[in-house]
Parts: sequence; C-alpha cells; structure tokens
Amino acid sequence: MPEKTIDHAITARSLYGAATDPTHAGVLSFMRRKYTKVLNGVDAVVWGIPFDAATSNRPGARFGPQAIRRASAIFDNDPQYPFQRDLFADMATIDYGDCLLDYGNHAETPATIEREAGKILRSGAYLLTLGGDHFVTYPVLKAHVALHGPLALVHFDAHQDTWPDAGGRIDHGSFVGRAAREGLIDAERSIQIGIRTHAPEDCGIRIVYGHEVEEMRTGEIAETIVRHVGSHAAYLTFDIDCLDPAFAPGTGTPVAGGPSSAKILSVLSKLGALHVAGSDVVEVAPAYDHADMTAIAGSTIAMYMLGLRAEWLAERRG
Repeated sequence: MPEKTIDHAITARSLYGAATDPTHAGVLSFMRRKYTKVLNGVDAVVWGIPFDAATSNRPGARFGPQAIRRASAIFDNDPQYPFQRDLFADMATIDYGDCLLDYGNHAETPATIEREAGKILRSGAYLLTLGGDHFVTYPVLKAHVALHGPLALVHFDAHQDTWPDAGGRIDHGSFVGRAAREGLIDAERSIQIGIRTHAPEDCGIRIVYGHEVEEMRTGEIAETIVRHVGSHAAYLTFDIDCLDPAFAPGTGTPVAGGPSSAKILSVLSKLGALHVAGSDVVEVAPAYDHADMTAIAGSTIAMYMLGLRAEWLAERRG
C-alpha cells in the first residue's frame, strides 16, 4: 500500500492535508485530525463536550462526541462533497479532544465549558463543538460573545428552547430565551429553522416552522436565512432532532414531521454568504440510533460546517 499511513490522529506531522487511514481502522479523531492541545498556527478546532445532564427526556448525548468522531471515518481522504476540495489543504485543523467535566458537580459545568472555550477562541481559531445536549451551546455562545459581541443565532431544531428560566437553570430547553434576555444574541437577526413544537414565547426570533420547511425549496430556505441575518456575525447551532426521526432516530427528544438529511444538507451548503463565527452539532444520542444513521448525519453536518469555514478562509486569503 504505497503512500498509506495509519493512526494519523496521533502520528500526523502536519495539521494540513487529508489522512490516508483505512476507513475501518486507526485511531478515531474527527475526520482523522491530529489530537493535540497545542493551538499555535491552528485555523479550526473540533472539540467535544460529553454532557447530557440538562436533558428533559432521554439522556445519552454525552456519548455524542464519540459517535460523531467514529462516524466521521467515512470521510477518509477524498475531496469532500459538495465542496470539491480537501478541506484541510489550506485550513490547519485539530481535534482538541473533550472538555473535562465533573459528573458529580453540575453547578460548575457552565463555567468550566465557557473557560475552556474562551481559551480556544483567544488563540484565533474557529471552534466547532460536538455535543452533548443543547445546554452546552449556552456557555460556548458566551465565550464567543466575549470575543465578538452579540451574535445572530442560526438555530436548526425541532424546539424553540425558549422555556422560562430565571437565570440559573441547567436546561437544554431554555438556553435560547436566556441568551436573548442576557443580550448574547441579537434576536432581531436570529432565526430558527425546522421548529415543530410551541413554547410560551419566541423572544422576537424569526421562526421557519417545520411545515414551512417542507413546502419551501432549499434555495428559498437558505435565502431566507442569509437575508434575515445579513452581514451580522452569526453562531450556527444544529440540534440533530431538527431532522425527522426517520433520518435521525438517535436523539433524546425526537419529533415527527421533520425534514430529510438531504434537504437540510442542501440548505447548509448554500449558507456560504454568512459570516459564521462558531458552530456546534448537538443532541446525538447513539444508544437510540440504528446503523449509525444519526451519527453519520451529525458527522456530515459537522463536516459541512468545516467546509463552509474552509471556503470562507479561502475567499479571504485569495
């Protein structure tokens, strides 16, 4: 096997370029990126937060980062569709591993996540987070806002996550409302896509409901998002239950009537005009999955997020 290597995640000498590990073997990082905590010269960081104590229904998303990394092995060393490029040819990317959390002291979890995310962001790297339940977005978002100021939230989900919260809850169903009240997000520039439930308030956020997603073409959905956000810097968060359970059964709070993975991936591929400051994929719970369907969807969404970032960097670097 000429030009083949294995265990690229621990043997790589460069942060650039695709790996050549066999799909079925080798150390599993996200897309075989090098495992390291060294942030010098890094353009993009993939990071896991194995936390699911904020779930209101089925737990298990703490195993999401592991499942997404394992599923990402299918992206081996080919140019990535639909970006027609090796995403890492000019984008130095690492797998930073996971956030270390004390499972017996949840009160410390938000500050721990925010502190570690802030450390990564201060290096100048783009941060892609793998959850974990959707509460983890709140402290990660706070770290981004400390650097960029209030952000537009581009939120793919079946749920609004705006349930009442006086400010101290660790709850995956209230973080959006809390972020709006605290001024972390610009509600007038924020948008939620795929919503198939109702919450007591919308916080002034634009909602594209599930039935509207079903009736719209992917170009219309993407245009709606881009036009609503405008030139404002955005945070892109994707709860895997945005997808119909037929395409993503492995999640804690599945809701019928959602879009296909094909439709939503097409939407994501058309968001290149957005200035995305950071992103995450959350709520993958592999215990309820079948044949890695949900993990594959989650890893593909995460790959698309890196693809958008690679295109954004290439455009600015000329």
